[in-house]
Amino acid sequence: MRTRKGAARNKMKRRIFRQTKGYRGGRGNLWRTTQETLVRSEVYAYRDRKTRKRNFRRLWIIRVNAAVRARGLRYSQFIHGLAKANIQLDRKSLSELAIHDPEAFDAIVAEVKESLAA
Repeated sequence: MRTRKGAARNKMKRRIFRQTKGYRGGRGNLWRTTQETLVRSEVYAYRDRKTRKRNFRRLWIIRVNAAVRARGLRYSQFIHGLAKANIQLDRKSLSELAIHDPEAFDAIVAEVKESLAA
């Protein structure tokens, strides 16, 4: 007896059409276009998971730089002073402190200035 792929093919198509549900026009309805779109979207998703980390780090650096410049230091001096003062805070927590708890950030900047002066 000849075997065919009927059930398996239908299951695969159903899975792929479910993944592209909501895509605009033929990208969600036409089989060949759906396949191409799905491959491309997965590539974008993989690439942009890496890009998101990069973008957030840039944002935190910009925020810390702005907060530190308002207190009379440059970003590079501040990071060097953190290392000298042996303060191990990452850029994310520093930016959160600068925004939500300026007093604590002022204390950190004061410690950094002391370590740079010494």
